[in-house]
Amino acid sequence: MSEWRKDPVVDRWVVIATERAKRPTDYKCPVDEKFQQRCPLCPGHEQETPPEILAFRRPGSQPNQPGWWVRVVPNKFPAVRIEEKPLSWWDGMFQAMSGLGAHEVIVEAPEHEDDLANLSERQVEEVVWAWRSRLLDLRGDTRLKYMLIFKNKGRTAGASLFHAHSQLLATPLVPAEVAAEIAGARRYHAQKGSCVYCDTITQELARDERVVLESQRFVALSPFAARFPFETWILPRQHQHDFAMIDEDDVRDLARVLREILKRLQVAVCDMPYNMVLHTAPVNKEPEVIYHWHLEVLPRLTIVAGFEFGTGYYINPTPPEMAARALRNAVIPVNREPGLYALEVGKNV
Repeated sequence: MSEWRKDPVVDRWVVIATERAKRPTDYKCPVDEKFQQRCPLCPGHEQETPPEILAFRRPGSQPNQPGWWVRVVPNKFPAVRIEEKPLSWWDGMFQAMSGLGAHEVIVEAPEHEDDLANLSERQVEEVVWAWRSRLLDLRGDTRLKYMLIFKNKGRTAGASLFHAHSQLLATPLVPAEVAAEIAGARRYHAQKGSCVYCDTITQELARDERVVLESQRFVALSPFAARFPFETWILPRQHQHDFAMIDEDDVRDLARVLREILKRLQVAVCDMPYNMVLHTAPVNKEPEVIYHWHLEVLPRLTIVAGFEFGTGYYINPTPPEMAARALRNAVIPVNREPGLYALEVGKNV
């Protein structure tokens, strides 16, 4: 029978539609055009992007030239701009603000690949270092209150370029979704005296129904009230509110877990489009130490339609227990590791 499930953090319900349950083989993933005639993110085309903000590159190579293995540039068509003044105003009953913020593109590898899953563990580590570096740098602008790392893979998920890349968007406001999670974490702590995410990890590990993968430092699981088929979260086992405070061991372990989760999704279901978002604590305000950062991988296997828009609830036709079981049982082919681009880890560059 179908059932309603409530997210333990935010006031959101999900319908787990077991009566029309879909197994991994029931999904037909859209096929994206893999190769563009001219890719502005490939080596040799550096002049087609704004000048780089950060690059991990070979010694002796010049800025905005080939020789990099991770490159960060401003978005050529930004949603917000760092040059804007922090102005706000009222128009009668309506409030508005200037388009202040920062919008950057993290080019995840020089090779024309589409996903982190197809890169080496070492290369994924370098990407995580780049995320961390930019989050630390941008918080120096005290006008900015929140930094979102996100990735759109596939046209269905909103990607306009095939080349593997993620994005960073910094805003002067804390997003409503994160604010709701922080409020939920506060309520839970007031009632229980503990972190709702830490308690979730403890219960999930004890029951072992929805755990996909666990390592020394991270747990990957299918959340109890998953909104989407095969939705997967990666959480640090030890309480951490700020992603940018991760250390070298965290980076290494996170890169391995993230890459393996993405590979398991490819094997268990298909080379699916997905969105990935990093939820971390706001910056330049009182630290939200009760929060617990986490990565959410959100496959785009179903269509958000009238019910979801009209209610804010979701219908998930694949129970998270089924999804977790399929991902645990996925056999990843043993192939030669993709080429390593890094000469030394990004934190030392």
